[in-house]
Amino acid sequence: MTTFISHSPAETEALGEKFGRAAAYGLVIALSGDLGAGKTQFVRGLARGLEISGRVHSPTYTLVNEYGGGRLKLFHLDLYRLETPAQIRSAGIGDFLSPDGVAVIEWAERLEAEGGRRKAENNTIAVNIEILSETERKIIYDDFGA
Repeated sequence: MTTFISHSPAETEALGEKFGRAAAYGLVIALSGDLGAGKTQFVRGLARGLEISGRVHSPTYTLVNEYGGGRLKLFHLDLYRLETPAQIRSAGIGDFLSPDGVAVIEWAERLEAEGGRRKAENNTIAVNIEILSETERKIIYDDFGA
């Protein structure tokens, strides 16, 4: 595990960009953190690292946003509104555990309620963002070279 202290939203986004530049086809990022922690900021950087130029926003109400036009497709999922294992199963989240590109799943801890994170082989990296102060975040992640 690697720990990074971000002192600003721009630093959080820059770490996401490093992940995007290093990302390989089929990568799943299990992203956790409280509301306002900077999860979507991280995903914006990830998209930039994947060379995706479109506007990235949280898919809280749509469940999944798909972004193309980069070196790999990005599937951005948000499980915040799904509360039960049955809702997660019926939403088809399992389809994104082996993505046709890169998938990032906000509120990934909700998958654990379904009996584990359901890692798809070795393609899942956990990223947890903790709020330290108004501008500082502690980001703990599985090291993969980012």
